[in-house]
Amino acid sequence: MAHETHQGLACQRLTLPCGDTVLVALQGAHVLSWVSQGRERLYLSPANAWDGTSAIRGGVPVCYPQFNQRGTLPKHGFARNMAWKVDDAEQVGEAVASNDTAHLDFSLSSNADTLAIWPQAFVAVLRVALAPGQLTLTLTVHNTEAHNELHFTGALHTYLAVDDIDLSELRGLGGRPEWDAVADVHGLADEALYLDGEFDRVYDASANPLHLQDGSTKLHIEQSPSWANTVVWNPGESKCAALTDMPAHGFARMLCVEAAQVVEPISIPAGGQWVGWQRLTVS
Repeated sequence: MAHETHQGLACQRLTLPCGDTVLVALQGAHVLSWVSQGRERLYLSPANAWDGTSAIRGGVPVCYPQFNQRGTLPKHGFARNMAWKVDDAEQVGEAVASNDTAHLDFSLSSNADTLAIWPQAFVAVLRVALAPGQLTLTLTVHNTEAHNELHFTGALHTYLAVDDIDLSELRGLGGRPEWDAVADVHGLADEALYLDGEFDRVYDASANPLHLQDGSTKLHIEQSPSWANTVVWNPGESKCAALTDMPAHGFARMLCVEAAQVVEPISIPAGGQWVGWQRLTVS
């Protein structure tokens, strides 16, 4: 584990003997970079404000306890804009490059700022686990209320780096119920998704891995069944140009594939916990 800064933000870095590395900002427990097999696997916008309070565009934002604007809280909730605490890293396995793994745990607890806008006691923990060719993000939410249930929506809003969105395809959602949020049309997903123009769709999650083909590189994307939805998003050229924290052609270099809970809130009983993860594997 190494302490460093990125654009003035305090960060933690994990690096494996094989050269794979992950960089996480304490703001939002936000994964900013994942380099595997010598290639950056996440898209991070170069037009971010980096002021410590504005949401960071790219990487993996943690959207909690609200997805998008489906509620009274700020867009995608407050967790991505707050400072999380980091625990010590743990190294697992022997000092052999092919076997080494490492992880970091980040935590956010309810406090005066959160309680002022969301009267709910909680502890959220994000585990960032690195293995050769693989990144696993696990969000655990503890309901620390003595009597009340906790209800939330959210996502691991992963921005994947692609060489060219026009040449990328995503497979594995074929036949799954699909809501096209741009056209507001419901249907079933095609076996191969191609990203032409603005693309914003919510799927019933698949139990099987998804496969992103990006030129000669393939990425497998899995999520726990505790996330009900998978969101696939690309702003397209017109919408991207209107985003102040994105370069005009940034849309061509990214694709969001999110493990999400969009419509039906997750409910956690008093004293209980919920766990949801997303795993990215290079092949």
